[in-house]
Amino acid sequence: MTATRLTSRAVIRLSPQDEAEDVRAFLQGLVTNDVAGALPCWAALLSPQGKVLFDFLIWADGADLLIDCEADQADALVRRLSLYRLRRKIGIAPDPELGVHWQVGEGPSPDPRLSALGQRWLGTPDGENAEDQWLAHRLSHGVCEGRAELADLLWLECNAAELNGVSFTKGCYVGQENTARMNWRQKVNRRLVVLPLATSDPARQRAAYPDLGLAVDHRRVEDIRPEWLPDWLQQA
Repeated sequence: MTATRLTSRAVIRLSPQDEAEDVRAFLQGLVTNDVAGALPCWAALLSPQGKVLFDFLIWADGADLLIDCEADQADALVRRLSLYRLRRKIGIAPDPELGVHWQVGEGPSPDPRLSALGQRWLGTPDGENAEDQWLAHRLSHGVCEGRAELADLLWLECNAAELNGVSFTKGCYVGQENTARMNWRQKVNRRLVVLPLATSDPARQRAAYPDLGLAVDHRRVEDIRPEWLPDWLQQA
């Protein structure tokens, strides 16, 4: 059996507790991407200053929305979303009956960030662990995710525009002002980049993966070598 389960991921379900509630409208005013359109999508919840608190994928399930997030951040994300809920009748809780799955190749459910990342879907939380294969594949395509790599950085410095993680037409959301200003000025001074561990700068390093010989650095644009850039970022 092919390993597909991403055990480091969890699923949070947002569900209306009243027929008048609209879960998409609730999340639309909080996250960076347009959840009123086609899903799944990659998005983030930012601080008011535009820095990353959480990144995740959002899926539709009827009137509900499902958030595919880091398992060790799920409880913190539930608490943060609950702060914004106020008195709205929306359920926000982990869904232990769902797990996140992935495999290499083309098919009906490509990763919304980059099709080369392969197929991604939600299903029952069983199957063999594919975490090692996923990490190697993701980094080979220069894609960063999760708190270790993204936390407290400006969203556009995480290559969010190039990886379909932000909408510049949807309207307001938390952290939108700085994000929109950076885009309008076309001024992204630093970026995350996956590079050989031997060339990583310890002062700029966000994460290291010695078994793969790779690291994630947060570098000034002028310091990024052309050979470090993945095809999708070279073409951006």
